[in-house]
Amino acid sequence: MTAEQNKKLLEGIFAEMSRGNTGAMREAMAEDFRWTFPGKGVWSGSWGPKSVALDELLRPLMAQFADYRSQADLILADGDRVVVQAHATATTRRGDAYGQTYCFVFRVAGQRLVEVVEYCDTALAERVLDPPGRISLS
Repeated sequence: MTAEQNKKLLEGIFAEMSRGNTGAMREAMAEDFRWTFPGKGVWSGSWGPKSVALDELLRPLMAQFADYRSQADLILADGDRVVVQAHATATTRRGDAYGQTYCFVFRVAGQRLVEVVEYCDTALAERVLDPPGRISLS
């Protein structure tokens, strides 16, 4: 795929997520997909392949939200890398506002997402969300 095609793929995913369809990201993931939060905080780590990223990170994380929408503010592509600057408008099930800002660096291969490195406001995440491995669904 070209950089422009990769950019269009992410534009489509974030268009869906802005309408509340968080499944759009999941559907675009390759089986060997990996999600990484760099750093040394409670959110730092790497989850892969896709089944692990979904079961241990994304499904428990998204279960904490009463509503969640994420919208791309800027999308830049260079080869197989696509950088998405985005923001979320969400509310947790506990009633906390979650106005998150993101910078995602995606790698795309064969029209599938194979990797993302996520940079976000970790202080906000730590304040209002249960971290991976300690997520309470009650």
